[in-house]
Amino acid sequence: MNELVVANKASEWLRLKALVLDSISSPITRRVYNLGLDEFIAWYTEEPRPGFTKATVSAWRVALEARKLGPISINVRLTAVRKLAVEAADNGLLAPALAAGIARIKGVRAQGIRTGNWLSLPQAQALLSAPDIETAKGLRDRAILAVLLGCGLRRSEVAALTFEHVQQRDGRWCIIDLVGKHHRVRTIPMPTWTKVAIDAWATKGCGDSRARVPPGESRRPRCRRRHKRKDHLATAATVCCGRRSSRNRAS
Repeated sequence: MNELVVANKASEWLRLKALVLDSISSPITRRVYNLGLDEFIAWYTEEPRPGFTKATVSAWRVALEARKLGPISINVRLTAVRKLAVEAADNGLLAPALAAGIARIKGVRAQGIRTGNWLSLPQAQALLSAPDIETAKGLRDRAILAVLLGCGLRRSEVAALTFEHVQQRDGRWCIIDLVGKHHRVRTIPMPTWTKVAIDAWATKGCGDSRARVPPGESRRPRCRRRHKRKDHLATAATVCCGRRSSRNRAS
């Protein structure tokens, strides 16, 4: 039993893919696995294959390398396919020996150390100063940027942040018991200037301690709106970056 029996049956393929996705708790990982599995099944059905075997998945890895994808992108896709093999074996759709062989396929090794790309101190200060703090929206955007820069949070974490998370511990401000990726709970120290930026926005009209920090789009701070989506946070940062770039070109 080495055929991927769901290859030509959309309903069965969706059912098997659902078994893989339902076993993953992180919505981010679930989304990445979904894309990886769709890419694999599209490649698998392009031409006749010898079956869902170790050799087939190895050929899939070669195809990914030919697309010049990075090691991380390739390894994530391979991990999704390994998970597919395990679920197929557990549900009687693939021989356990074949699933074990697929699970032994090694990922691509990353060579060297990535330098990365980060803002310098003057750049971070310029970005933080970009919003117009004479308006409620500008104060809100500055609070977003201050939390992102000062606390190093993910967009999803900033979107889930409430005033109740911001508390004092041992004489300093912290974000307490924030649930992040993979449901990890952590406490993050908050610089004083970040707290000042949040307070400046809060005093503009948001006095509800249960409100999100910051809330959704509004002409003025309204605390009963739903929390700000991650895409809105990215938009606020992008707008401020664009405003800063325009100033540099003008000067």
